Amino acid sequence: AAVVEPFQEFIGRNGLSTALVILAFIFFYKLGDSMATALATPFYLDMGFSKTEIGLIAKNAGLWASVAGGILGGIWMVKLGINRALWVFGAVQMVAILGFVWLAIVGHDLFVLGAVIGFEAFGVGLGTAAFVAYIAQTTHPLYTATQFALFTSLAAVPRTVANAETGYMVESLGWVNFFILCFLIANPGMLLLIKVAPWHAEN
Repeated sequence: AAVVEPFQEFIGRNGLSTALVILAFIFFYKLGDSMATALATPFYLDMGFSKTEIGLIAKNAGLWASVAGGILGGIWMVKLGINRALWVFGAVQMVAILGFVWLAIVGHDLFVLGAVIGFEAFGVGLGTAAFVAYIAQTTHPLYTATQFALFTSLAAVPRTVANAETGYMVESLGWVNFFILCFLIANPGMLLLIKVAPWHAEN
């Protein structure tokens, strides 16, 4: 009952078809990004970077970019509104995936590695800020905690699936094609924004 009631309320409030579209969006919005980052470390090692190089650059370029993305994401979201933030930040998140394609083509280059890790972390920071705000907005005050937990669990499913499947994909596709596929898989989540968060809607 603890889970059924909040779920019934969500479907009752939105109608079944809209509820399913929202759930599909929550599932797909970060799917491409989750797949791309699931194998980031093996990819960097494959490109010839040492664990020390990866650790140093990830710690510096990644950590601060992620913090900056989260903070700026919150500030920009207030100006843009959640809907537009989901569009803009989602686009940044998608472009960040192409950074991996660039690195796969260039190979061992510390500057490119820093740029890719930094931009990816920044994009994730932005995307997460808008995504969490959207999920919070979708919950009902009476069931906020349960619905929030349900939706964030659904959003985490792609990462679990990605971790299990991506290794096989890389073996058959190679790195460049794998990351292009991740970029394409990010598209359905963006297209669902037309329904769940129209650009011109007030929010």
